[in-house]
Amino acid sequence: MQSDKECVKFLSFPADIISTGTRGVIKDLVKNKFVDVIITTCGMMDHDLAKVWKDYYGGSEIANDAELRENKINRLYNIFIPDESYGYILEDKLIPLLRLAAQSKKEYSTSELISFIGEKIKDEPNAKDSITYWAWKNKIPIIIPGFTDGSFGSQIWMYSQKDRNFRINAIADENVLSDMVFTAKKSGALMLGGGISKHHVIWWNQFKKGLDYAIYMTTAVDWDGSLSGAKLEEAISWGKVKPKAKYVNVEGDVTILLPLLYGAYLG
Repeated sequence: MQSDKECVKFLSFPADIISTGTRGVIKDLVKNKFVDVIITTCGMMDHDLAKVWKDYYGGSEIANDAELRENKINRLYNIFIPDESYGYILEDKLIPLLRLAAQSKKEYSTSELISFIGEKIKDEPNAKDSITYWAWKNKIPIIIPGFTDGSFGSQIWMYSQKDRNFRINAIADENVLSDMVFTAKKSGALMLGGGISKHHVIWWNQFKKGLDYAIYMTTAVDWDGSLSGAKLEEAISWGKVKPKAKYVNVEGDVTILLPLLYGAYLG
C-alpha cells in the first residue's frame, strides 16, 4: 500500500483509542503523510482536542464507577478523564473557535471545519501532538459521518442555537470522498476497529469495484452479525474489497498491534 504510488490510502478508527497512547502513533502516521484521508467518529475530535489543553490519567477498569461520578471523573476502561479535562474545556475552547469560523462563512463540511480548527490551534503549546493539527498541516481531510455523536458535535449544536445560519453540510464530505474514489487508480485501507468509520471506507470503495489493499484489525467476532465483526471476505461479496485484493484480517487489540506494526514498518 505504501510503496504503490497509484494508491489512495484510507485510515479509519473509532474515537476511544485516541484517549490512549495510540493517539501518538496515529498522529505520526498523519505527520509523515502515510495516509491520504481519515474517516473516524466524533469522539476523535473530543479526545484529540481535549488533550491539547488538558491531561488524561491512567486509572483502573475495576474502579467504583459511582465514586468516580461523585468525583466528576469519567472512565474509558482504564483511562480516567476528569470533567474539567473533557466537557468543560471543550466548551470553553470550541465555542470561540466556532464563532471565529462563522465570521468566515456560514456553511462547512466536517473536513473543512476540522481543518479550520487545526489551523487555529497551531500556536497552542501541545498542538504538534495533535492529529487535527497535522491533518491541517498536510492537507489530509478528516471526515466524520456521525459528527453529532459526541461533545464536538454538541458544541456545534449549542453554538447553532445562537447563530441559526451556521450549519454543517455532511453531503459536502461525500463529495470529497467521491472525488477521491472516482479518480483513484487503486485504493487501500488500514481499518482499526469497526463501526461507522470502517463501513464508510468500504462503502465508498465499492464504487471503484473495491479496495485493492486492506488491513482490518478487530477484537469483534464475525458470528454475532455485526459489521465490526465482519471479516474482509464478507466485504468481497458486496464488491467493497476486490476478490484479488491483498488483504488480511488481524484479530487483536489495536492499542497493542498498531504500535508494533508501525514500528516494524519504520524499522
